[in-house]
Amino acid sequence: MNKILSSIKKPNLSFWQIFNMNVGFLGIQFSFGLQQTAINPIFLYLGAAEDLLPILNIAGPITGLIVQPIIGAISDKTWSPKFGRRKPFFLIGAVLGSLCLFAFPFSPALWVAVSLLWILDIGNNMAMEPYRALVGDKLPKTQLSLGYQMQSLFVGAGTVIAMISIIYFQDILGLAEEVAGSIPLWLYYSFFIGAVLSITTILWSVYKTKEIPPSPEEMEEIEGFRKLTFAEKFKEPFIEIASTVKTMPKFMWKVAGVYLFQWYALFVYWQFNVPMFRDTLNFSIGEAASQSAKMSLTYNSATILVALVLVPLTLKYGGRKIYAASLFGTALAMFLIPYIADANLVLAPMILFGIGWAAMMGIPYTMVSKIVPQRKRGIYMGILNMMIVIPMAIETVTFGPIYKYLLGDNAINAILFAGVFFLISAFLALRLTPKQAQEVYDIENEGVVE
Repeated sequence: MNKILSSIKKPNLSFWQIFNMNVGFLGIQFSFGLQQTAINPIFLYLGAAEDLLPILNIAGPITGLIVQPIIGAISDKTWSPKFGRRKPFFLIGAVLGSLCLFAFPFSPALWVAVSLLWILDIGNNMAMEPYRALVGDKLPKTQLSLGYQMQSLFVGAGTVIAMISIIYFQDILGLAEEVAGSIPLWLYYSFFIGAVLSITTILWSVYKTKEIPPSPEEMEEIEGFRKLTFAEKFKEPFIEIASTVKTMPKFMWKVAGVYLFQWYALFVYWQFNVPMFRDTLNFSIGEAASQSAKMSLTYNSATILVALVLVPLTLKYGGRKIYAASLFGTALAMFLIPYIADANLVLAPMILFGIGWAAMMGIPYTMVSKIVPQRKRGIYMGILNMMIVIPMAIETVTFGPIYKYLLGDNAINAILFAGVFFLISAFLALRLTPKQAQEVYDIENEGVVE
């Protein structure tokens, strides 16, 4: 087994260093927040049928499946004394995402909006994966939980700001007027803000964070990659991804089982909460989108409040128990939402959802980052994302027929279906055993000083 002997010791970072390193997640998650809440209403405004919403969202899982592991593998083999290892990739992704966010509300037809979603997802996924790896690169094991829960905080904050913008421009400024076949004005401004935040927050983190240079052994691997021909460089990431998947720890397969049900359920909720509110509250598309934004605002506000609180709880009770309990709470929220016929009271279950979202965005990454070898952290984070997008891809091609033929074209049934899947994921999370996985990390990283 290849062993990396490194004399580089990872220093403990201050709270504000970890904070600044994660600021870029604010812009990335603002964009994802718009995707969760505003993209499907745009599709509906442009004439999409409800049962087509899953397949129209296939861009996210497909681009995530392809882009993130490849970028992860390439970034592992990249180093520039001036630009670093991970930063060039998430900077390029942020620029691409900003351009798409600016163009999105000008979509004249459904096919244009769908095409822009593909490009936007490529940019977001290109930014996301190396960012996850950067946190693992910079922090010693004792600070990984704080680092990834700080990401959860910014995940919540980015979405909160996105939802506030939607509610503000639609409800407060009175821009909710709808014209059939066109995108209303209130959506324009939210996307413009997202375009600015996507690039400026990434630039902040790039400016404030200095990457750790590779060890001599890692540099030797990087130099070897540089000497390959173009064809060999093209094939290398695919070969390494396949090899890593084949030999990855059993623990990661257990995480994949949890993710299969968790992320399938999340995609169902994000796609069908707007149609559900049209049924349960008799709202128009715009009113339902505004209610969806308020739901997202509530659960992401809860995420901000509890994200860092989960750090000591995880250390005391273990990530497995806290993760499973959070998923149980999310399932309960799904079971309650369809039966609350008050637009204000239905916000209450989203507190449980927010606690679950904070756990989902932090705990699994902490667990995995502690057990994967340093030299392959980028590709492992890419593979972890594959475990997210594969369930999403399965959902996009399977849930349309399930919704139409098994659930009776009923959005309420879709949300209850998501609750069942969250419940299954909670039971599977109880099977995660980080102590066994830690043995793999210790063997792979013999001699590495963190």
